[in-house]
Amino acid sequence: MNDFEDRLKKAIQRGEKRSSARTEALRAQTLSEEECRELHSKLRLQLSDYIEKCVSTLPNHFPGFQTETIFGERGWGAACYRDDLDLTGGKRRSLYSRLEMTIRPYSTVHVLELTAKGAIRNKETFNRNYFEKLGEVDVDTFTNFIDVWVIEYAEIYSGSKG
Repeated sequence: MNDFEDRLKKAIQRGEKRSSARTEALRAQTLSEEECRELHSKLRLQLSDYIEKCVSTLPNHFPGFQTETIFGERGWGAACYRDDLDLTGGKRRSLYSRLEMTIRPYSTVHVLELTAKGAIRNKETFNRNYFEKLGEVDVDTFTNFIDVWVIEYAEIYSGSKG
């Protein structure tokens, strides 16, 4: 019941945040362009560090994966990848697996966007996006999506062996 109670408390807190988010949304509409850039930058740094922490745990569970930090036009975040060699049937074949997760760069749309792409053994397994308006961002929701997507990739990858 502890897990249920914790989730219930978090749901109540999210509801309260959304209630106060209406007031916050009005304030966000009056944010200047520079304030929006600063807020996006602050949130991007916080979440990209969290992405890097979560994605970098995969090589601990799946040896052979390598991690890389992503920054620039594609966004800020991390990726892990590996190349496998398949020699079944007397044919040589390269099998590429990759998980990439980023916070997209700032745009005049004034949203914070999280993207994730996963490929396992040369097949795209998922392509996910989630965004919120800058004035209404709930960091807990973003970190939850990051957790869920990394765990989902690990589950799909572990089930694809053999």
